[in-house]
Amino acid sequence: MLTQIELRHFKCFELLKLPLAPLTLLAGANASGKSTVLQALGLLHQSVKVSFRSKRLLLNGPVLRLGRTVDVIDQVHGRRSCSITLLDSAPEGSGKAPDPQGAPGKEQELVYAWGFDGEPADRSLKLTSVRFEDGTASQPLSHEELIPYEMLVGSLPLRLEDLRYLTAERLGPRDSYRLRDSEEDSAIGPAGENAAALLEAGGSSKVIPDLLLAGAPPTRLLQAQARMASFFPGCVLDVQQIPAAGVVTLGIRTSDDTPFHRPVHTGFGLTQVLPIVVAALSAKYDDLLLIENPEVHLHPAGQARMGVFLAEVAAAGVQVLVETHSDHVLNGIRRAVKAGILEPQAASLHFFSPRSEDAPQVQTPTLDAEGGVDFWPDGFFDQFDKDLSALAGWD
Repeated sequence: MLTQIELRHFKCFELLKLPLAPLTLLAGANASGKSTVLQALGLLHQSVKVSFRSKRLLLNGPVLRLGRTVDVIDQVHGRRSCSITLLDSAPEGSGKAPDPQGAPGKEQELVYAWGFDGEPADRSLKLTSVRFEDGTASQPLSHEELIPYEMLVGSLPLRLEDLRYLTAERLGPRDSYRLRDSEEDSAIGPAGENAAALLEAGGSSKVIPDLLLAGAPPTRLLQAQARMASFFPGCVLDVQQIPAAGVVTLGIRTSDDTPFHRPVHTGFGLTQVLPIVVAALSAKYDDLLLIENPEVHLHPAGQARMGVFLAEVAAAGVQVLVETHSDHVLNGIRRAVKAGILEPQAASLHFFSPRSEDAPQVQTPTLDAEGGVDFWPDGFFDQFDKDLSALAGWD
């Protein structure tokens, strides 16, 4: 599991050292750096996806298109260079998940660090340094490869390659979706564009045991249907392949009294939630799942349910980083903690503010076992209280 990400001279940060947990919530003002954290991981993902031996950080690819070097290096302090450092906790001597039937193994902390630089107009960053620490020694490595052989001690390189990143701009309702081979890469796609195809091609695939809903068979398609019904009562999915056209169609109904409808007739909420559900149910133990704005097009009750669901995903062993503007998502996570679904220390809350000399860029409230928050920074999901005060004439 990733335990910390450190960004130096990356976008709006001179230096950020951000603790990570099984479930990490990023909140705060617009343009304060929340997406930057996810983008740093996304850039590593799309670069190692091309090749572990890549010599550059790809700023423009299938997941993210961030433009030029000048767009991603801190213009106040960074000049031409930046760095990304990840701290990872892994079972000692192995990059695999511990045996769920055995005793927990001793863990070691692994450090993966990369330095980059480039000219302002460059559309990728040149790799200038690579460092790896395994608890016994710290050594600079050849910077001819993004992931040198020595870095393959832990599982992080493979988890970066398999990372799932759902951006805020997810695909809306469509009449059809691209067909995928069952052996093809299981990426959900940054817009969730492969969700229906993953249900069709991998509908019989097994789901992480701790993420299974009782009463539904343990396969991806039927578990996805059960999960969707927890958000939208009565929801049933019908996925059909049209081989001649190379597409998959998705039928949805929310009542036994109606036939299946095309997605365009079922509302945006269903098609926004489906990729999140499919991404989670397609994940393996210790995979990384990054989600921007999971609350989009959801009723407040659905947003709270989303918070509970993300807590369940994290408790099952998938590491989740979520950016949200929804107090309902936060409160769903708090309810999950109170219900014992997720340990309070397994959730990290981070509140981001625009860079200022008068206040820290990131503040980190903590949860207790009752779901209580130890302090509420100004602006941290407090707008409802502020509006009530204004309406009552108390301010």
